[in-house]
Amino acid sequence: MSKEAPETENAEGDGRVSTPFEKPFFMPVLLLLLAAWFGYDGWFNPEIESILFNRVVFGLLILLGAYTTWQDVRDVRRSKARSED
Repeated sequence: MSKEAPETENAEGDGRVSTPFEKPFFMPVLLLLLAAWFGYDGWFNPEIESILFNRVVFGLLILLGAYTTWQDVRDVRRSKARSED
C-alpha cells in the first residue's frame, strides 16, 4: 500500500499545509474590507454611538491595508524576478 500525498500539501511537496494567510493579497483584501465596514459606520450610519471609534479604526485599517498591499506587491515581484533568473 502506498501513501499518497494529501491534497492540502503545498506545491513544493514539503508536507507543510499552507494557510490562507500565506496567500498573496489575502490580508490586504481582508483589511480593506474591514476598513469599508468601519468607514460606512463612521461616516454614513448616523444611528451608531461610536462614530469617533469607527473613524479612527477606518484610518488605521486603510493605512495597514496600504502597507500590506505594498508588501505583497513587492514580494510577488521578487518571487517573479527569482523565478526568471
